[in-house]
Amino acid sequence: MAADSDPESEVFEITDFTTASEWERFVSRVEEVLNDWKLIGNSAGKLSPEKGEYTSGTWGEKSQDINFADFKFCITHYFLKQLCEKDDGKNKFEEDAFPLAMQDLLCMNNDFPPRAHCLVRWYGIREFVVISPGTNCEAIISESKCNLLLSSISISLANSGCQLPIFVQIQQKWRRMYSGECQGPGVRTDFEMVHLRKVPSQYNHLSGLLDIFKSKIGCTLSPLPPVNIAIRFTYVLQDWQQYSWPQQPPDLDSLLGGEVGGVEFGKLPFGACEEPISELHLATTWPHLTEGIVVDNDVYSDLEPLQAPHWSVRVRTAENPQCLLGDLLTEFFKLCCRKETTEEILGRGLTEDESKENNDISSALSKLTEPATTVPISKLSVSNMVHSARKHIRRHRRIDEAPLNTDILHSVLLVGVIHADAVMGVAEQDKNSDYVCLSPTDSLTYWLALCVCLVNYNHGGLRAVAHLWQEFVLELRYRWENNYLIYGLAPGPPDLRCCLLHQKLQMLNCCIERKRARDEARKVSEGSKERERKVSGGCQSSRPVPESATATSPASSSTREGSVGKSWDSWSDSEDEFFECLSDQGEMEAARADGEKDGSKIKAEGRLHPCNNMTLLNSTEPLYIPVTQEPAPMTEDLLEEQSEVLAKLGTSAEGSHLRARMQSACLLSDMESFKAANPGCVLEDFVRWYSPRDYVEEEVIDEKGNTVVKGKLSARMEIPGNMWVEAWETARVIPARRQKRLFDDTKEAEKVLHYLAVQKPADLTRHLLPCILHAAILKLKEEESVEDIPSVRKCIQQATSQASKLLHPTNQDLKKLEEFINQLMAMETIITQARSLKAKFSISESEKGEDTNELKKFASSLLEEPEVVVIGAGQGSTGSIIHGLFLNAQRAALLAPLDEDLSHDRKPTGGSNKVPDFPPPAGREILLRTCVPRPAPYSKALPQRLFCVLMREEFRLAGAFSSDTSFF
Repeated sequence: MAADSDPESEVFEITDFTTASEWERFVSRVEEVLNDWKLIGNSAGKLSPEKGEYTSGTWGEKSQDINFADFKFCITHYFLKQLCEKDDGKNKFEEDAFPLAMQDLLCMNNDFPPRAHCLVRWYGIREFVVISPGTNCEAIISESKCNLLLSSISISLANSGCQLPIFVQIQQKWRRMYSGECQGPGVRTDFEMVHLRKVPSQYNHLSGLLDIFKSKIGCTLSPLPPVNIAIRFTYVLQDWQQYSWPQQPPDLDSLLGGEVGGVEFGKLPFGACEEPISELHLATTWPHLTEGIVVDNDVYSDLEPLQAPHWSVRVRTAENPQCLLGDLLTEFFKLCCRKETTEEILGRGLTEDESKENNDISSALSKLTEPATTVPISKLSVSNMVHSARKHIRRHRRIDEAPLNTDILHSVLLVGVIHADAVMGVAEQDKNSDYVCLSPTDSLTYWLALCVCLVNYNHGGLRAVAHLWQEFVLELRYRWENNYLIYGLAPGPPDLRCCLLHQKLQMLNCCIERKRARDEARKVSEGSKERERKVSGGCQSSRPVPESATATSPASSSTREGSVGKSWDSWSDSEDEFFECLSDQGEMEAARADGEKDGSKIKAEGRLHPCNNMTLLNSTEPLYIPVTQEPAPMTEDLLEEQSEVLAKLGTSAEGSHLRARMQSACLLSDMESFKAANPGCVLEDFVRWYSPRDYVEEEVIDEKGNTVVKGKLSARMEIPGNMWVEAWETARVIPARRQKRLFDDTKEAEKVLHYLAVQKPADLTRHLLPCILHAAILKLKEEESVEDIPSVRKCIQQATSQASKLLHPTNQDLKKLEEFINQLMAMETIITQARSLKAKFSISESEKGEDTNELKKFASSLLEEPEVVVIGAGQGSTGSIIHGLFLNAQRAALLAPLDEDLSHDRKPTGGSNKVPDFPPPAGREILLRTCVPRPAPYSKALPQRLFCVLMREEFRLAGAFSSDTSFF
């Protein structure tokens, strides 16, 4: 059996000899791809595409790699998607009908499409296949290789029955040279091409090209069937002269030492620094001509652009023009990647001299609490030390060495921090927008973001930003020490919807408000005691401060706006600014001990007002709502830190108990205040006021048979070990004004100031970046509303919704933010381009009329469409303006006087002026078509086509010549 199997295995390996050579394998592979893509047979579709369908339709393509030996090729199928969608698979063509490509050669509906593949423009075909060398492969240059490839596609077409034209890209890719073939039943079309660098003189006009076309088709019929001619001349305008882009020049007086105010720093720059429109291309077209109607030879030409029946215009925009807002955002975004600290940026030399003052600042707390000091306490205040350090810095730093100009620095600090009402309403908040601003547009944070961004862009870059931030933090410390509120911030606790920097500034303001209220209450208390001393001779100096005196304090009342039923009373005169000193603790403990024996002996303190008509359960005394401490305000990072600490306690019983005790500080304070305001109260009384749902009332019948209402605590309150019960038992009888502060404003203020002081410029940039991007969106929206560009309006709406996701401080992705900034820059570029076009076409917003509306529509279409038709060609109002642009450019180029007052009704021609109206055409395209029998007079009449491109440094002939393969 083994002997019999060996010959069979050898025969199995050599059964197929048909694809032995690499060339045959390549041909077979091409056929397989054509079959896989279902390109066999004639494609069903419309007899001719609609007018403009090649431009408005969607083109699709699919590619696949194939090999010829070790040489890689890429085969690509290009097709008009719209055609395939309308094709229901119903082939209405006869079996011997011409291929669609041959019919497209004579179609006149899509001559000179502005946006299409070069083969579509040259041959007018709607579906074709291209075989080109793969990436990093050498070009097919030798004639033998070209012929081999053409032979391969010819065999593939014949074997597969595919009726699509197949092209092979030859020569270098930049030359765009193609050679191809299309086969049908009894017909064949050869696609040939000629490409030269210079135009031969004998073929530099229509008559010479007609001679080539006629000689190539070799028709012997007499008379020769008429040749259909389509001509397009393209004129390029590059020199705009007086039609410059409408960009306002900067105010040099304000930038170079003039007065810099809030108006300058409150506005973002906008516009292009260079002409955003580089070229205007005017295409003059004669779509339907025949030989003999027009004359164009080396002596004379009838092809005058003003006489062309069809004009169309396209603009070429400058590639990445420099724009002010885009540059501002880009430079600001670059700061996010810097890692230097403020000390490293400003230089250690600037901070060494202030080391002594910094030491004073760092030890300010200890110095203020040192006993028996011989220096007055006012001399040791942190504010004096800070300003002493600031003066020392300025004394040792020369003016010309300062990173930021002193006048600019003073302007920013003066307007932004001290007189923030001058910058309120810098930008109007968009209430209809779904974008959540990470700081209000009329806030100090928003103003600071604009100032930092503009200082970075115009006034010194990174070092200037570091200098500004250092001075800003010092100014905040000064205001904290001297009880000056920070303006431009909403009152109340930090808004967690805003960025963290804004929350920190709000927290500092809360600290200043609490400190001011405490100091004001102390002054009221001291004044009251002083009056009592004068009246009673000082014998009642230890009497408590009346509540009416503190309740009427303006500063105290301003701190009660946060919550209903929660207020802040004055602190005892023994309380220090930096630590708690409960000197009356012993007195209160004694009072508490007496109260346990007889609650009525304790004098009520800290009452706000009665709670409806409620009375205490154990007496007939009314139940009073106490004056309580306000809860401590929290910023986002403090909440996260607190959550982490609570989470680390675990889920054990001990951890849960400790977690509950940590969270009950405010509850304990309220209980102590309630006990002080309601002597003789019980836990049930507190629950009735604090948590009414936990006090259950029900009707019961007493011993006498009467129905009475009795209440008791809820089930959760009666659970053993309930935290409320434990807190009530440990709560002392202490009014809010004598309790330890829930919110230590001194400690929190120092923490905020330290947090701000250690921020690097990169950290500051990340905090302020959302504000700047929001300001940029508002600026774009403002500028777009003037120009009215629908595409930009839609992009702004998309950017607004995208910003709400990108700009959240917890998940900032720098790469995505950079892409987002590029989108904003693209919008700015489009707006500046539209503004430039309006200026060039003399479109005024104040003027109204049919012509003005037509010009506006024309200018906006230039940016959205690849090519725009000029209504009325050279005889219309738009055509007259375009004619004037070219005429003035010509006169400027030839040093002739400009005719700025050119009337629309006057049409100067080249013959009546020394200066021609138009420059020589930058490109000439001539399309010749006919249908003649070829190669013999008795053959079928088949389409013939020659597309000619004549440019200054290019001469191209793309011919499609059909022949009859049955009767030749």
